[in-house]
Amino acid sequence: MLGAVGRMRRTLLSCTSIVRVGIAIAALSLAATGASARERGLFDGAFALFADINRQELAALTVAAAVLGFSVVSAILLMRTRVQASRVASQLLAENQTLQAEADRFRALLFAEPQILISWHAGDDRPDISGDLSLLLPQGPQPAIQQRILAFGTWLHPEQALEMDHAVDALREAGEAFRLNMTTSIGRNIEAMGRAIGGQAIVRIRELSGLRLEVAETNIQYRKLVEETEALRAFATAVPMPVWARRANGTLSFANAAYAKVADSPGIADAIERNLEILDRDDHDAMMRALAKESAYAARLPIVSGGQRCIFDVHALALKDGSAGIAIDATEADALAAALDRMADAHRRVLDQLSSGVAVFDEHRRLTFYNDSYRRLWDLDRAFLDSGPDDSSILDRLRVDRKIPEQPDFRAWKGRLFEAYRALEPAKDSWYLPDGRALSVVTTPNPEGGVTYLFDDVTESLKLARQNDGLIRVQRETLDNLTEAVAVFGSNGRAQLFNPPFAHMWKLSADALQEQPHIETIREWCKPLFDDDAIWQTLTSAITGIDDRSTAPLRIERKDGSVLDCTTMPLPDGATMLTFQDVTDTVNVERALRERNEALVAADQMKIDFVHHVSYELRSPLTTIIGFVHFLSDPATGPMTLKQSEYLSYITTSTNALLAITDNILDLATIDAGAMKLNLGPVDLRKTIEEATAGLQDRLVRENIRLDVEIDSSLGRFVADQHRIVQVLYNLLANAISFSPPNGTVQLGAWRTDERVIFSVADSGPGIPEEVKDKVFDRFESHANGSRHRGAGLGLSLVRSFVEMHGGKVVVDSVVGKGTTVTCEFPIDQSAQRNAAE
Repeated sequence: MLGAVGRMRRTLLSCTSIVRVGIAIAALSLAATGASARERGLFDGAFALFADINRQELAALTVAAAVLGFSVVSAILLMRTRVQASRVASQLLAENQTLQAEADRFRALLFAEPQILISWHAGDDRPDISGDLSLLLPQGPQPAIQQRILAFGTWLHPEQALEMDHAVDALREAGEAFRLNMTTSIGRNIEAMGRAIGGQAIVRIRELSGLRLEVAETNIQYRKLVEETEALRAFATAVPMPVWARRANGTLSFANAAYAKVADSPGIADAIERNLEILDRDDHDAMMRALAKESAYAARLPIVSGGQRCIFDVHALALKDGSAGIAIDATEADALAAALDRMADAHRRVLDQLSSGVAVFDEHRRLTFYNDSYRRLWDLDRAFLDSGPDDSSILDRLRVDRKIPEQPDFRAWKGRLFEAYRALEPAKDSWYLPDGRALSVVTTPNPEGGVTYLFDDVTESLKLARQNDGLIRVQRETLDNLTEAVAVFGSNGRAQLFNPPFAHMWKLSADALQEQPHIETIREWCKPLFDDDAIWQTLTSAITGIDDRSTAPLRIERKDGSVLDCTTMPLPDGATMLTFQDVTDTVNVERALRERNEALVAADQMKIDFVHHVSYELRSPLTTIIGFVHFLSDPATGPMTLKQSEYLSYITTSTNALLAITDNILDLATIDAGAMKLNLGPVDLRKTIEEATAGLQDRLVRENIRLDVEIDSSLGRFVADQHRIVQVLYNLLANAISFSPPNGTVQLGAWRTDERVIFSVADSGPGIPEEVKDKVFDRFESHANGSRHRGAGLGLSLVRSFVEMHGGKVVVDSVVGKGTTVTCEFPIDQSAQRNAAE
């Protein structure tokens, strides 16, 4: 108001023309300030008076009137302002006193209990903190405590401090209210509430105790219950398994989409409205009866949905005002369980056929399965095993029966064995039983808990392994001590095994051979001694080839003059063994023997030629002598004295014997030359024997020896060379007569079998010693053995030659001091000999 008056005064002083404006403004001011009617009337009269005065006359009065008007208005306004200011001051003082009383009352109410107020003005980061600060922190300097209170981590646990920070930031930045129940680090339960009031962010912290604490806890539990209920309801709605709830009268109060689908309903509301049931009536009634008796029900039931029969695990729970349930689709699980049962049954049947003992223990260490091999291995009673004993009981029984290894600390040993129930990997051990058996024991942890024991009787395996190891050592020692060089090459051509003679024979380093060099490398090493590419190629092909794997003998003549016999021997595993034998001395001896043999053959041939020549040369004079003897013996030649006749007799006997020897020599020479042929034909055995004995009658009479002839009446005829048969019998009889003592007996027998004709000549002479028996058929071998025999040693040799030419054989059976029996066998069928002769 004073400002308006000042402006009016300045206007009036500057220009008299605006006096009216000043008066008008004063009038408006009076009207605006609520001037009285009298004051407005005076002003109106001034305006009227001012209007009636002549402008020229009032020029002087303008300033005075303006000043007067301004003074009057200013005085009036000043008086009103003072009155109003006094009135307003009194009102403000009263209101201040009232507000102060209200503030004191509210403060008393606010801090009637321990609490702290923290407030932030808008745009100001410095908070105002008031209240009982000892609620959160011990007493101390006020500024320091206030700073520590703002650091929530000093009096709250880290998780709650972080939550408080986030809540305060949201309150100050977005005005989001909060309410938190927390526990301080010193164990006090507090409540922190945040609100945005009058442009300020205010946090109130107070202690919860007594009824307020109970209410807070009840509220927390209620909120949690609501949250859990909402979460469970959301879960039940979304879970892909049928879930339902029923009232006490059996009607549906809740169902989820899966329930509606299984019930073949278009929706949840329809399923609840129609009160659809997914179980068969009998199964439903059984479930309700079970729920009436007990609080829970569980069963695996069939449910038909969409025209298909499925298997569900149904679980229901009786509630205060009804029941709730869930059905879990177990169709696949049921099929898998059935398949698992079939597989387990098949496995059991297979395990029953195993020779290894198998025992399965569950997580409680009780026997759940065993096969017959396990029972027979430990000789346990079937009833005892079928009772499902625990692992410890079985071991105790076996220990009492002394069937498991003796242990110095049985308890500790059993504890180590039972560690398999906590192990992750299989373990293997060996048990040596008191009865001498050895077992391989494998303990395998089962995925579902428990242990599977596998017992294998490895007694024979260990025995065979020991034998095999011993055999390998023997073979190794044998190879190392052989004079032959041995090397074994794999199918890849590398040396896998060798003995010291191999390295020594080829002058190779044993260390180099240990590196398993290739055959081509060994070939390069051995070239200084032997460089025949053809033989090396043969050896390489025998080692690395896969087609022709056969034994190949080779002879190697090395540059140092030594001779080796090499043999390649394919082995069953694809490897090839090479053996090298130094035959240098043997070859040299063989060469010497061959040369000597050739010389002996030449000498023998010379002897034969000489004998043949002599025989032919003797035959002619003998024939002449025999002719003249016969001529002189003829009475027509003239009379002779007794002495002359005796001489002629001696000449005749000697020439006949010499002629027989000559004929024998010629026959043997003919046989040796391969020029003798048999004149086969039917042989009259009786006639043949008569011819053979005719030339021996004089000797039989002279030496007083009796000849006994026994011929089988069914003998008949057989095919042979009759002349040679006569020679055979003659030589056998002559030999028997020569070895028979005076007054002895010579037996000649002949009989027939299905395939052979057999002759035997036996004498009662001194017999033939064992060391001489093998030589009786050798030429020019003559042994008197104490008899009168004096022969050339050609008779029996000629006998064997003639018999073998007929395809027969000669057997000599002699006992020293009891005589000798010579048996000749001739085959009846001479067609083979006839074909050979032809």
